[in-house]
Amino acid sequence: MDWSIISAQCTEATQQGKNMSYAFYDVIGNAGVILIIGSYFLIQIGKLSATGVTYSVVNLLGAAFILYSLIFEFNMSAFLVEIFWMLISLVGLGRIYLRRRQRPAQA
Repeated sequence: MDWSIISAQCTEATQQGKNMSYAFYDVIGNAGVILIIGSYFLIQIGKLSATGVTYSVVNLLGAAFILYSLIFEFNMSAFLVEIFWMLISLVGLGRIYLRRRQRPAQA
């Protein structure tokens, strides 16, 4: 990543009178990113199961937080990714629910 380009863009935006602020919705959106990336990292180091409730709930919340931030600064690509992320998390939770529901009948 070329940080000089990012720095130049921020400088240009400031010179054009645009306020480069960090709003509450940015905090919420970044918390969502941390949840999603953090849970994926925990899977990679063997501290979290990819088929457990925790992973699906954390991903669902992370995507919801990011979607909240998109209400204020909309981006169609990010919106689509997060909608599908939430749907996939709900599928995972649904599978867990059905699997737990079927256990007593098999015993």
